[in-house]
Amino acid sequence: MLWTTRCFYCQNFVYILSDNRIKCSVCNKKTSMNKINKIITLITAFINNENALSLSKRLSLSYISVQKYYKEFRILSALICEKEYEAIRSNPCQYEEYYYLENSKKFKKEAIFDAHNFLTFDYENHIYILMMPSLKQYKGQFIEDGVENLYFDEFKKFKRDAKIIKISQQHNNIVRFWSYFEKKILTYKGIKSEFFIYYLKEYEFKYNHLENEAIELLIEYYFKD
Repeated sequence: MLWTTRCFYCQNFVYILSDNRIKCSVCNKKTSMNKINKIITLITAFINNENALSLSKRLSLSYISVQKYYKEFRILSALICEKEYEAIRSNPCQYEEYYYLENSKKFKKEAIFDAHNFLTFDYENHIYILMMPSLKQYKGQFIEDGVENLYFDEFKKFKRDAKIIKISQQHNNIVRFWSYFEKKILTYKGIKSEFFIYYLKEYEFKYNHLENEAIELLIEYYFKD
């Protein structure tokens, strides 16, 4: 069992109660040590990329419950990424345009409208991702106007250009992130478009931080008011 001498909410000293809970000496918040240990275990597993099903079996928790916690951690990861971006956005940076399309769709002409487009910024080895608007909403109009082939040809040209960039800039931090992301995202199957941004930010967060640092940040933000 983990023991802590500091309050997770305000960082002041805590003391242990007779029922094994801890109480802060300043904000008076009471917290179960069992809860703290469970959250830390869940966060550590999340950062180590342990899948929800495996973790639910290991901890004897429901799969739905673990999924819920993982969703919260992804949202917190996105929040931390945005906070960090606000702190560095005025610094010089490099950026590249990038697209992501599931492997099963890469050779289907009509699937080009399902591609996720985003800009990748590199602020002195700190990656930040900005999602671009989806073209999915225009799919029907493109087909109706008969210009989907034109768009498909332009999209293929962009893919060729992107490949050239990857080949010519093998040591580029942005390219390293693309490679990392494309490998890690394969862990998940069938991500809905509306949730894709949170998985993207999950890996942006993990890429930018060492394991221990990432765990500490998520613990800090989880227990914030």
